[in-house]
Amino acid sequence: MLPIVTATGREACSQAALIADPIDDETAAGLAQVFKALGDPVRLRLVSLIGARQGGEVCVCDLTSAFDLTQPTISHHLKILRAAGLIDSERRGTWVYYRLVPAALERMATLLSVATG
Repeated sequence: MLPIVTATGREACSQAALIADPIDDETAAGLAQVFKALGDPVRLRLVSLIGARQGGEVCVCDLTSAFDLTQPTISHHLKILRAAGLIDSERRGTWVYYRLVPAALERMATLLSVATG
């Protein structure tokens, strides 16, 4: 799983230095897992659907109905997103609710903005 680091102020500036120097093997492996997870159109769309939901979370029942895929296939994609640290879930009764992990998305955004900036 991608290590989640939240940073503000001075710490955020030092995180931007991640790209100023080559990243180490462990960091590269964690980031590759995240980008690999997002490299599938279904998973990218799942992240978008979860993030766009008012209140910040969505029931798995709403996610499965948005695709022409079986429930086990959607569960597989959600499992990969969870393993990459991009989403988290909570079981409530018989349903599971998913939400984005903001720190993981912020870290990717910082990495990409520095890399392209």
